[in-house]
Amino acid sequence: MLTAALACNFVAPQAEETVIPSLPQNSAAPLTEDDVPRIGVSEAKAAFDSGQAVIVDVRSTEAYLNRHAAGAVSIPLDRFEININTIPLEKEQWIITYCT
Repeated sequence: MLTAALACNFVAPQAEETVIPSLPQNSAAPLTEDDVPRIGVSEAKAAFDSGQAVIVDVRSTEAYLNRHAAGAVSIPLDRFEININTIPLEKEQWIITYCT
């Protein structure tokens, strides 16, 4: 995450406790994009840092190699769309995907 501030206007942010959302109880894969739950970056990072989640970059392998989130694994989206059951991820962990 990139943060920039002008020195004369800088005010240190107050520490906030990030609440990690509870893991979804439904183990079925979402049927549509609208069915996929959305979370913010701070919640995703907290879940990843605590070991509750794995971050998956679903962009092309080329895009992943160019730049990716620290700790993310590369599994292009078409692999999810072909057969989600063949994805080698721990099903007990929260699988958080991103594409930007």
